[in-house]
Amino acid sequence: MGSTADPEVVTEPSGVAGPADADPEFLATLGQRVREVREQRGMVRKALSHQAQVSERYLAALEGGEGNASVVLLRRVAAALGVRLVDLLDAAELSAEQRSLRRFIDTLPPNLHAEALQYLTKAFGQDTAVRRKRITLVGLRGAGKTTLGAALGRMLRRPFIELDREIEREAGIALAEVFLLYGQAGYRRIERRCLERIIQAQENIVLEVGGGIVSERETYDLLRLNCFTVWVKASPEEHMSRVLAQGDLRPMAGHAEAMEDLRKILASREPLYARADVTLDTSGRSIDESFESLRTLLASAP
Repeated sequence: MGSTADPEVVTEPSGVAGPADADPEFLATLGQRVREVREQRGMVRKALSHQAQVSERYLAALEGGEGNASVVLLRRVAAALGVRLVDLLDAAELSAEQRSLRRFIDTLPPNLHAEALQYLTKAFGQDTAVRRKRITLVGLRGAGKTTLGAALGRMLRRPFIELDREIEREAGIALAEVFLLYGQAGYRRIERRCLERIIQAQENIVLEVGGGIVSERETYDLLRLNCFTVWVKASPEEHMSRVLAQGDLRPMAGHAEAMEDLRKILASREPLYARADVTLDTSGRSIDESFESLRTLLASAP
């Protein structure tokens, strides 16, 4: 006998949170956000249903905040509305004012983002003296962030905090498993929460963050508004050799391809890393030489 089940109704397997464990407030806000965007686009529900290839029944339930939303189908809805999936999910946790501010910033040309952030920092952000209480090292793995950060923490008698370790503590699993279980988007959401918690609870610290944090605009802006950032950089060859020296042999698989990927990552992120308050180049330097340069850099920074 053929199944009569609605293909858009997701059946929860045993052990997975079902409707009884759903977050009604989140789902209601998510539904309201979907409805707002649809109305802003001047789309009736039937038109969105056709374009997203989902049933009107699903859309009605989604906008009404009823039941758990399927991520796959929600992604179709986001695409049909011309927004990113993360915009719908994040907006469900934002106030109306925060959503309006985000929409305004999104209307600005990319070349004005840095100027807008500088203005907001000057008007509403922490001043340099306050930000310097949270010295933060950014940059790709292998630049020397962990070693230099730990040494700086000892010298300044401040706690040295690795954001990745905080993410592991919150998730209760290793970092690699966080990626496997929650994916890139889930990891970034945990990363943001941990950073917000550290900023709210900690002063006079040395902080190290993962190399990809700069690719998350809002998280990186939050970091720069509240911390004094140091870009710890090195050449692609030194990044690779230092990672290998740490005992991680994964880059050796397809070494030429890995080096090319590394160069591309560095090239794409360089303009973002360059937005840090100061830059420390560790290329061709020992740890002791790099640390002395870091001390001098921090002492002379305005």
